[in-house]
Amino acid sequence: MLPVYLFILLVFLNRYVFGLYIRLVNNKRLNVVDDKFQPTVTVVVPLFNEGKSIYDTIIALTRLDYPKEKLFITVVDDCSTDDSYDWACKAAREMQNVKVLRNPKNMGKRKGINHAVREAKTEMILSVDSDVIVHPKALRNLVRHFVDPDMAAVGGRVHVSNPNDNWLSRMQTIKYYFGQEHLKNLENGLQSVLCLSGCLTLYRRHVLMELEPVLENRNILGVAIKYGEDRFLTHEIVKAGYRTMMTMDAMCFTKAPTGLKAYFSQQLRWKRSNIADFIVHLPFAWKLHPLLCLQYASMLMLLLIYPFVIIQNFATGNFFHLATFHVALIAVFGLIYYFAPSVRALPPWLRVHPIGFLPMAVLMPVAYLLLTPLGLLTLDSSSWETRGHQGAAQANAGPGAPAGAGK
Repeated sequence: MLPVYLFILLVFLNRYVFGLYIRLVNNKRLNVVDDKFQPTVTVVVPLFNEGKSIYDTIIALTRLDYPKEKLFITVVDDCSTDDSYDWACKAAREMQNVKVLRNPKNMGKRKGINHAVREAKTEMILSVDSDVIVHPKALRNLVRHFVDPDMAAVGGRVHVSNPNDNWLSRMQTIKYYFGQEHLKNLENGLQSVLCLSGCLTLYRRHVLMELEPVLENRNILGVAIKYGEDRFLTHEIVKAGYRTMMTMDAMCFTKAPTGLKAYFSQQLRWKRSNIADFIVHLPFAWKLHPLLCLQYASMLMLLLIYPFVIIQNFATGNFFHLATFHVALIAVFGLIYYFAPSVRALPPWLRVHPIGFLPMAVLMPVAYLLLTPLGLLTLDSSSWETRGHQGAAQANAGPGAPAGAGK
């Protein structure tokens, strides 16, 4: 077991300690901004079975602190089987510069976004998930980082909007914190973030158009892949020689799952996305910065080896020691969260008690043990797991036909 713990220590040092060091060293470079830069922006919202929440998302987008003549909103419905399309059209009728497109058939999130990008005439594309509420200052805080022409994408921070609903939402609130403020330290310090969330990311449109053929024809061994679009796109941007980064100043809010079924469905989709990314991009990892290459390879090893470590500990009767290690590790993370200045600066309703992270000591090994093999066996999945309704009805609108338009 000692080699395993040493390996985990290496992963920890590389992602947290070295990552923090790189970020601090490059802090001045990361904070170069241009507050006068105000390009035209199209907000693209891919939609599938969100119900009334899409209306709230659109209303929040129309209230962004940005010149109205430079801001346009396009919603792309992927043949929702509920009333999402009707709510989107209602918002388009009521608000200016909002239009709704509907795919001719269920095509997946990425092809829907590509559809909207082709229709757009603006310099920048802001990707926003249909279940999030964007902070009014978010767009300005993203745009200001596009100082250099090789900065192709900047992502924002995602807050859990229902942190204290139950034990599961509290755990995810802390998990989101570490995922954004610590796990990406190394990537952000090197301006080579390999996964920017579709919840809130701003792209240069010409870069998306440049990569469109790769995005449209994405497959593994001839099987079309419709999930993990955000990770795949960001990695392709870095692979093409552009820079990517995250800023904690641009914020949006999303509702975390409060039931285990929805939570594991979401985690399965993310695990499958990780596996697909390793399959496609591992041959190019050596071109990354050495520390980033080490991180990428170590995370693959952890993904593949850790399920066997758990099984071995069960078989040899040493599971108590592994469980103790998990609890101790999670307790340390809880203390870091509790004393973090950025957490203490948040309003009380966005914070949770650090003890809420303890369930992660159980859910983490369960995820590695069950979701990793399940993800490998379901790489050909085409569903939007967190949205329900795997089969979507055929839409009446033709390709590119606006289903609703603003005044």
